[in-house]
Amino acid sequence: MRIINYLEVEAIEDAPGVARRVVIGPEHGAKHFVMRVFHIQPGSSTPFHSHWWEHEIFILSGQGMVQTKQGKMNLSQGTVVFVPPHEEHCFTNNSNDILKVICMIPTGTDT
Repeated sequence: MRIINYLEVEAIEDAPGVARRVVIGPEHGAKHFVMRVFHIQPGSSTPFHSHWWEHEIFILSGQGMVQTKQGKMNLSQGTVVFVPPHEEHCFTNNSNDILKVICMIPTGTDT
């Protein structure tokens, strides 16, 4: 069992203003899923990208938007997003507060 405060995990900067923490993964005994927590600073964005795996997103707090080739959709606390494999996407914080996001992906990815 692993019980910690996610802020105890060292953050990795994926892009300017985007911090990722891998809070549960294979190194903790998780065989199927990786749980990551992102903090996206105001005005910052993840890169527009795609990959072979799906992921599930839960907005913990803050506001922002997700962009796909189909357009932009607003996000706020409690919003859930499913990103299917190979769909180009990015998450942007267009508010004045940190956008906090839980992101679940399968193991065997680049976490």
